Amino acid sequence: MSQNSSNVITVEIHGQQYPVQSQLAAPYVAKLAVYVDEKMTVAAEETATGDSLKVAVLAALNIADEYFRCRETDKSVVSQAAERAAQIEALIDRTLASDS
Repeated sequence: MSQNSSNVITVEIHGQQYPVQSQLAAPYVAKLAVYVDEKMTVAAEETATGDSLKVAVLAALNIADEYFRCRETDKSVVSQAAERAAQIEALIDRTLASDS
């Protein structure tokens, strides 16, 4: 990884170098590139093709699957937290009502 100018970062993904223009911090873009590179490596190992496009599509599908699963997990956690907050609020209301 190298930063060629204030907002162009060169990253390596699946053996290819790509200049990425971004306003994001260079270390963050580098982390993203490492993650994508790892997903490309896994996808390449899972398929018997040398076709980079097919490997990239499989990697993209795997990343999309992870994203959607995380999003569903987040929704579930938020829902559980809201339910728990409502239970606590009801308990407080009952406690205050019994004290009066």
